[in-house]
Amino acid sequence: MSATKVFVARLAGCSVFDPAGDRVGRVRDVLVVYRRVDAPHVVGLIVEVPGKRRIFLSIGRVTSIGAGQVITTGIVNMRRFEQRGGEVRVIAEMLGRKVLIKSQRIRATIEDVAIEDRGQGEWEVSQLFLRKPKTTPSPFGKGPTTFATWNEVTEDELPGEAQSAEHVIAAYSDLVPADLASTLLDLPEERRFEVAEELPDDRLADVLEEMPDQERIDILTRLEDARAADVLDQMQPDDAADVLAQFPDDRSEALLQLMEPEEAQDVRMLLEYEPDTAGGLMTTEPVIVSADATVAEGLALIRRHELAPALGASVCVTLPPYEPPTGRFLGLVHFQRMLRYPPNERLGTLIDQQTEPVRVDASAAEVTRVMATYNLVSVPVVDDAHRLVGVVTIDDVLDHVLPDDWRSQGEGDAPSRLRQRPRKTPVTTGRRTTRGPNG
Repeated sequence: MSATKVFVARLAGCSVFDPAGDRVGRVRDVLVVYRRVDAPHVVGLIVEVPGKRRIFLSIGRVTSIGAGQVITTGIVNMRRFEQRGGEVRVIAEMLGRKVLIKSQRIRATIEDVAIEDRGQGEWEVSQLFLRKPKTTPSPFGKGPTTFATWNEVTEDELPGEAQSAEHVIAAYSDLVPADLASTLLDLPEERRFEVAEELPDDRLADVLEEMPDQERIDILTRLEDARAADVLDQMQPDDAADVLAQFPDDRSEALLQLMEPEEAQDVRMLLEYEPDTAGGLMTTEPVIVSADATVAEGLALIRRHELAPALGASVCVTLPPYEPPTGRFLGLVHFQRMLRYPPNERLGTLIDQQTEPVRVDASAAEVTRVMATYNLVSVPVVDDAHRLVGVVTIDDVLDHVLPDDWRSQGEGDAPSRLRQRPRKTPVTTGRRTTRGPNG
């Protein structure tokens, strides 16, 4: 059954279907235009279709909204969405705004917006769900809520006051980092920064890893040094190195000094290598074990939820110490091989004798050929002394060979130049104390 009133925050993420029941995509926002007297008019939905492309779906082509789904006429223009002047995105730009309730002269925050069908496919903003200021000093308390029509309020943004981004973050909380990054890239620049500033350090780090270099540099540049260093600590070392390589020397070194010593040391090591070599592509956080470790121990290490799938596809067996640069590299054990043996089997007896590591100075082309030839999702990287210094994963290779703006391209878009990531020689310090195989 089609609803006549829908709250936008609940609409976000709903599936969009054509009349035949085939899924078209998911709703990511609602687009409205302001009117001089009446409430804002809904012009359409912003829908994410396969390929991370965001398109515009005119509200006139929506035949039904209800039960967590949207039904269209089946005629959808797949051209990439571009916001025009005068158009406002409800989730991205309205939620979190301050308004003044005229009758009470109280400032309140927009937490949700209801849109209503006025007949013949005409939708408009009918109600605002507002939260008033707190009435108690308790730090855990929230202000009372109320509903108001558009005509009962007036927008009351104060000069210099940052627009709250909490509700935007809540509306997009179900998005994986890549999708959230794509969503942020579609926002106006100021709004993008406001949302990024409100994200927790680890969430922001995950999102920045999925953004093009220039956009993540812009965000980190506007953060205070201490916050920027905390976010860099949460990023994969190779991504952090890519970002720091773009900063001026003094800014880069200042951030390295503020980072955790262990994380900073990994980044410094990566900055020593040319970007188009195995050393420049690798990550320094593979799963490393001793030859005496058991299958049970290996499976426990790759079971960690924070471990990227490509890194969990195999474990590296080395002599001590067990942190890059390790003792002599002995070989790889793939997780599928571990599954075929009893828990007490020693990993040193299960090493894949066919997979050879690549040298740290091997070209990106050579690394790509090795991974393609042997169907690998990761390949170990060793130095001149045959010590393990890291692994190159399939996503590292793809990120290198794809065009610089691949995240913003859709099907049929023309390719652009390959990524260029010059790096400078960093100021290096002594190695940190190595830890054991479970460190």
